[in-house]
Amino acid sequence: MQKRILLVEDEEHLIDAIKLNLELEDYTVKIAEDGKKAIDLWENQRFDLILLDIMLPNVDGLTVCETIRLKDSEIPILILSAKGSSTDRIQGLKAGADDYLLKPFNLEELLLRIQILIKKGEKLRQNRSEIEEKFNFGSNMINFTTYEYEGINDQKGQLTAREIQLLKLLIERKNEVVSRDTILELIWGVDVYPSTRTIDNYLLNFRKYFEIDPKSPKYFHSVRGIGYKFNFT
Repeated sequence: MQKRILLVEDEEHLIDAIKLNLELEDYTVKIAEDGKKAIDLWENQRFDLILLDIMLPNVDGLTVCETIRLKDSEIPILILSAKGSSTDRIQGLKAGADDYLLKPFNLEELLLRIQILIKKGEKLRQNRSEIEEKFNFGSNMINFTTYEYEGINDQKGQLTAREIQLLKLLIERKNEVVSRDTILELIWGVDVYPSTRTIDNYLLNFRKYFEIDPKSPKYFHSVRGIGYKFNFT
């Protein structure tokens, strides 16, 4: 499977040069020119590594790094920055970055560091137990590493990062009602407040993927006025 890299950078000449060289190494590259778009892409797609500038429009790189680390402790993050003081490096590593490379950088060194970090990320995932990686219920399967699923009527597809996060939370707390406030805090973050309808729409999608009769669900339930529940026996 081709490795996917999210490049978060706002300097056009660097975007073009880095993207070209990564694609020559057979990586798939997605671009985010600002911090908000980076978070949106990360939430909705699967990546094997993030290349992250610090000085970005809208949301700075350190905040992007911290936001991602709240939900994902494994994806490798390599900061590329012109800010090279020891204080800057320490801040980047404290925010959750795995590595820090100063601009301007040597292309060969960048490619080597990317290769090392992706292998490190793969090793972390391989060391997790099969139960943690995959979850089966009925004829359905969810792979929390690749974001792939197998559902009813031989459906197969790719889940978004946020779908995976919500599924994992509900499955970890199977047979318990998870309150809306808990979901907001753990999945969306305390500064974002989606409506109840937003969360309901995720449940509707899960029923389409995994329920034989979506109108009479076996697994995914809304408990009116309280929260949401994954039934599993």
